[in-house]
Formats: sequence, C-alpha cells, structure tokens
Amino acid sequence: MLRVSVGLLRRKKIVDFIHDSSGAYLIIFALSLPVLIGLIGLGTDYGLWTYKQQEMQSATDAAAVSGAAAYTNSGDAPVQSQVNAITASYGLVNGQNNVVISIHRPPTQGSYAGNNSAIEVVAQQPMDLLFSALWLDEAFVVTTRSVAMSNAANACVLALNETANAAASAQGTASVTLNNCSLVANSTSSTSVNVGGSALIQALSVGAVGGISGLGGIKASEGTATGISPVTDPYADVAIPTYSGCTSNGKQNIKGKTTLQPGVYCGDITVNAGAVLTLNPGIYILDRASLKVNGGATLIGHGVTIIFTSSTGSNYGTASINGGAILDLTPPLTGSTAGLVIFGDRHMPAGTAFSFNGGATQSLTGSIYLPKAAVSYSGGNTATNACIKIIADTVTFTGNSNLSIDCSSYPTRAIGSAAGKLVE
Repeated sequence: MLRVSVGLLRRKKIVDFIHDSSGAYLIIFALSLPVLIGLIGLGTDYGLWTYKQQEMQSATDAAAVSGAAAYTNSGDAPVQSQVNAITASYGLVNGQNNVVISIHRPPTQGSYAGNNSAIEVVAQQPMDLLFSALWLDEAFVVTTRSVAMSNAANACVLALNETANAAASAQGTASVTLNNCSLVANSTSSTSVNVGGSALIQALSVGAVGGISGLGGIKASEGTATGISPVTDPYADVAIPTYSGCTSNGKQNIKGKTTLQPGVYCGDITVNAGAVLTLNPGIYILDRASLKVNGGATLIGHGVTIIFTSSTGSNYGTASINGGAILDLTPPLTGSTAGLVIFGDRHMPAGTAFSFNGGATQSLTGSIYLPKAAVSYSGGNTATNACIKIIADTVTFTGNSNLSIDCSSYPTRAIGSAAGKLVE
C-alpha cells in the first residue's frame, strides 16, 4: 500500500490553493473590501456635502443681496440683523450647529475688496463624517461666500439715457461736489460716465450700467461700480396737469421788480440784469415758451413748479440760467407736483438743451425733472443741508457745482430703489 506523508499532503494543498485563480481573487477582494467601502462612503458623503454647499450658496447669495438693500435704505445699523434673518430662513442660524456667519463691509477679498458699497457674506459649517471617517480625521467644513452691491437710492444725479456716451459727465475744470449722495447713469455705453480734462467729481459713490471713463477724476468715498442694474425713473408716473388756453400770450420782458401769478404762459419769459421776478406759489406752465434769466437778474419763487410743455406737440421751450443770475426756487410741499421745482414734458425731443449755469448764486431746491433734456449744470448751494436732485436724459457739469440731498423738509422722491445686485 502506497503511503504519502502528512507533510507532503499539506504542502500540496497550499500550492494548489496558491495556483488556484479563484482563491487569489478571493484574497484580493478581501483585502480591497475596506478600501471599496471607504471610497463608496466617501462618494456618498461628498454628494451630501455638495448638496449642502448648494443650499448654503443660495443662502449667502440671498443674504448678501438683502444686506446690500438694507444698507442702501438705512445704513449699517440693520445689515447684520437682515443678513442673519435671511440665512436663518435657510436653516443657517449663526452660532447654532457650529454655523458661523461673517458679514463684511467692505469685503475683505475678491474684486470688490475695500469697496464700501459692497456687502460680503461668508457662511461656514462643519459636516458630520459618516463613511468618510475612515479617511478623514477632522470634519469637512463647507464654506460659501457672496458679495452684493447696493443700488443708489441715495443718488442726487440720474442720467436716464440708455445708450449715450458720457450720459453723465464733468468736463474742463469743473469741480462737482455731491454731498452724501451719488451719481448714476443708466447708459450701457463703455463711457456711460465720463470725467474729462482736469474735472473732478467728489461723491458718495458713482455707478453706471455701462462703464466709467476718467476714474482718476473721481473721488467716491464708497467707491465706483459698473454693470449695475438700471435705476428706475422716480417720476415716471407723474403727469403734467391738464390745462386749456393761455393766461398770458405775450412775451414777458422783465425789468425792475415784477410779480407773476400761477398760470399758463404762452410767451417767453426773460429776466434782465438788475430785475427781480417773484413767482407766487403754484404751478407755472410754459406752453411753447422759454425761461431766460440773465446774469445779474434775480428769480424768486417758493412753493413753485415750472413746467415746460407744448399744447401742439412741437416748439417746446427751454430754460437758460446764465452766470451770475440769482435764483431762489423751492417746490410745492403738496399736490400733484410736490417736490418738483422744474418739470419737462416727456414728449419733447430727446436732447433738448437746458442750462442751469448760475454759479454760486444759483439756489434750486427740490427735483429738476427733465427726462428728455440734455442738462448743463454749474452752481448750487454749498450748504450740506440743501436739497437738490437732477433727473434728466443726460447731465453735464461745466463748472463748480454743489448738490446735496438733505430733503427731509421737501417731498422729493428717492432716486433708486433699496435693492442689491449680486456681483460675486
């Protein structure tokens, strides 16, 4: 009988197992199983983190826009509470579940770092480690960041033209000071706002739907912004009062001291040097008639609106206020034209020229609303508590000018809505 040693049989079994491919695969599978489970788990966790990041990004986007709107409307005070309220509505409550919400004005990084008109919101939250705990020793932190710009509800100059080059501009040696208020141009042109020569614009901020040319001539404490959303015409719904006939058909050539009553004037009004024209409170409709105030002349009117229109749809009049003219005009506090001191018909030809170049003796209070006019402006009250807003098709500053929007005593409408625009 053939006998085989026990040791030989054992060695044969081991060799057979090693050479058996199914056995080799089993070993490989057994060794790699933890790795496969870990990778599957890591993929599962990554999917959850990605979903969470999308949710958090939506939260910081909405919070930044809302914070920018709050800042536009009321300054810094409500920004933090507004941002935290918005993130909380997305389930991100600052200080709970290790959530950290950071708010910065100006932003600390990115393209808008240092821009005081921008609000930066950063959200952070560590994620629970499920399967990925096999690979990671510390929690994975999801971070999202959003930046929004405030629209200019504090503007005192608005150029409405949507395509013009230099829709808002300062030229030559003009020095323009916008006290605590902003300049905005709705034009999409790359030179929507243009500062040429040695001109200087000092403002709270300068914004353009298009681009800005001549940044070296702009000093804006809260920065400049391009690509902003167009600002809505604040007086788009205000209609010219209905009227018929003419209170006066002839031209008014004012010499000496004269007082006029509200009504419809169908002839030009010229105030000559040395003359003083007083307008009693009310609405003055210039039907196909122009207003000219020469240097050395005085025009006074408290509680008045001067309207430029045409009963025939043609031959619209204009205003020409020359250097050295003395103006003291304020708007009505009530009625259909409350807050409006100058009002131009929307149907007059675009680019109709209006000039307010009275210089330092020119005091206009309220809103100059000339939606189709090319306004040339030089002058204004140097007092920071003055109230003057210009809304026109285009606006050009040609000399030293001062505008302010301390309008608490006058019912002027805000230029720009309290809104924000996401920029990063």
